[in-house]
Amino acid sequence: MVAAANAASSDQTREPVKPTAPQKPVVPTAPSPVPDNPSPVSDSERALLQDLRQRRQELDARAAALKTRESMLVAAEQKLSARLTQLEALQKKLEGLDAAQQAKEEAGWQGLVKLYEVMKPKDAATIFNDLSMPVLLQLMDRMKDAKAALVMAAMNTDKARDVTAQLARMRTGRDASGAPVARLNGNPAGGG
Repeated sequence: MVAAANAASSDQTREPVKPTAPQKPVVPTAPSPVPDNPSPVSDSERALLQDLRQRRQELDARAAALKTRESMLVAAEQKLSARLTQLEALQKKLEGLDAAQQAKEEAGWQGLVKLYEVMKPKDAATIFNDLSMPVLLQLMDRMKDAKAALVMAAMNTDKARDVTAQLARMRTGRDASGAPVARLNGNPAGGG
């Protein structure tokens, strides 16, 4: 035994043993699965699959049509909204023009009223006797009551009677029988 120990010690003195690189553990690989042939599809399953595919295509086409229709509705709504905005702006402009026209017209009438109010009542009455009834009513309705009374007193009695009846109708909105009548040119009733 000594000899065996000497031999082992001499082996150690001869050459040092080199450490070997650690070996990777061997992982057993699973055998690759061999694809089985898929089972054949029966005719009824194939028909069902084709039916489902066709329904899916129909649903996709319907969804695309709805999406197109929705985008068209959005575009139409935007157009209508823009048009409505334009029309509202135009309406405001027209209302402004109408108000300006009415103010201009009223200023013109007021100028004529002042002209006749500063005249002598007899001179104004001479002119009023020959005026047409619509113009005469517009002037008399806007005149101060005290001035209008002096002018009417100097007017032809038949003309003054007609003017009085027409003014009453215009200011009350009713004729002699009590039935409503249309206002003359939208003027407010009542003189001042």
